[in-house]
Amino acid sequence: MKVAVISDIHGNAQALESVLADSQLNNCKQVWCLGDLAMAGPQPRSVLDYFMNNAQDWVVIQGNTDKMITEFTLKMYEEVQEKFPVMANALLDDVDIIEQDKKDYLKELPTKKSLFIEGVSVLLVHGSPRRNNEDILPDMKLSEIQEIIEGETADLILCGHTHVPCGYQTLTKQTIVNVGSVGRPMTGIPKANYAILDFNNGTFTVEHREVEYDYELAASLIRARQFEGASELADQLIMPILRHL
Repeated sequence: MKVAVISDIHGNAQALESVLADSQLNNCKQVWCLGDLAMAGPQPRSVLDYFMNNAQDWVVIQGNTDKMITEFTLKMYEEVQEKFPVMANALLDDVDIIEQDKKDYLKELPTKKSLFIEGVSVLLVHGSPRRNNEDILPDMKLSEIQEIIEGETADLILCGHTHVPCGYQTLTKQTIVNVGSVGRPMTGIPKANYAILDFNNGTFTVEHREVEYDYELAASLIRARQFEGASELADQLIMPILRHL
């Protein structure tokens, strides 16, 4: 059975639509989402509407920015402002425009999820099994990866957060896959990223996918939001670079 694993949509409805269309063409029977649905994107409310109305059969967990939207405080804003001022401004605007029922939806999402499919144990997390904002990036030492997942027994651990796809297999024969970002890819290529997992009788394969979408429209929509730094976020959709929250 094929499963589409998506993460880090960040309010990008154009990218989400293209990825879901691609997953259907590839006969995916389920969708698993690893969080960061709305923050700092072109259409956060539209994306949340879609999830609330169409994703009842999906497996969806909470990302670190989903948590930030639901637990927003002035102190949080000031802390983010010190390190990522553009993201702080986006967060402030998101908190203002996202309706309470959508915040409640984000708040109720689980922080991680364990599944068992076709004889394979799977753990869904946003950043890492330890923290929702911990990075799993390409070119890390295997010893670092093993420390990050210490104590976890799942055959397959799926994550996002960094917006950069990668994967590892540990000495304990566990597989860790970062599926990248649908809505804010940071690979240097303005294409949406996700992964297709194909499970079959205790085994699985992983296919990283890059999908074309109308990034120019998405950029124009986020630029039109007009909070301070919106144009910079729009430019990042056109020319993705490594920067995340």
